[in-house]
Amino acid sequence: MQIQGSSQVHGVHGVKSPHSSRAPASTSRPTSAGPADQLDISPAASAAASAADGGDIRADLVARVRSEIANGTYETPEKLDSALSNLLNELG
Repeated sequence: MQIQGSSQVHGVHGVKSPHSSRAPASTSRPTSAGPADQLDISPAASAAASAADGGDIRADLVARVRSEIANGTYETPEKLDSALSNLLNELG
């Protein structure tokens, strides 16, 4: 390959080079409006967002339960029986 100077080298061109003979495309926007975007948030997502924002947290209840857990008085045989019964009912 031989290069005989830079007289035939062009600079950087866009997608439509200066040698293009086509007329520019119409830039008008569509006249009819398409369907609007929609966002549906599930109840679970709403609850999670509310909890993340500090939502309906009962600070007094949280403090009491933490205290009971620390003292070893939170887990009682009655609570464990109730939890096990609920689990078995849910499993069917």
